[in-house]
Amino acid sequence: MESTREEVDRMPGPVVLEFGAEWCPHCQAIQSDMPRMLAQHPGVQHVRIEDGKGKLLGRSFRVKLWPTLVFLREGQVVSQLVRPSADEISKSFAELTG
Repeated sequence: MESTREEVDRMPGPVVLEFGAEWCPHCQAIQSDMPRMLAQHPGVQHVRIEDGKGKLLGRSFRVKLWPTLVFLREGQVVSQLVRPSADEISKSFAELTG
């Protein structure tokens, strides 16, 4: 079952939402970077969300392209990246945890 926006907004601490689809080549491209970044920031909760037509959580964050990464701290958006590079992901993790 998909989380609601209210549930996501109540998540404590630093959280990264990763919106995408298993078959998406852009999503697959960041899969080599994400585990490494998450290992460097063990206090960050990571939630992968299979997005698609009619998925309300993605729409609430205005997700239009995959992957979209939403970096939250105490339910507040710190940054949001669309089809990010490894460098952009690294900078957003640093901003989130710094």
